[in-house]
Amino acid sequence: MFCYSTENWREKPLIDHEVSVQLIGNTTTTMGLAIYAELDQNLYPTGIALSDQQMKTLNLSRAKFHGKDWNPIIKPRG
Repeated sequence: MFCYSTENWREKPLIDHEVSVQLIGNTTTTMGLAIYAELDQNLYPTGIALSDQQMKTLNLSRAKFHGKDWNPIIKPRG
């Protein structure tokens, strides 16, 4: 849906979060798909590190495109 969102806000200045959310939320496709958008104002901690043992429990695989560098796929366990 990103390609439709960017088409929708083309040539419109993204001057603040509200404008961005409104432009994204007003995006639809010719097939009738619509996007719902709202601003998440929660604060999230940064710099959280996982131990090696915790990393081993994750179900990670590598994507074909830049999977080795920065694009892992995280799947549910089990």
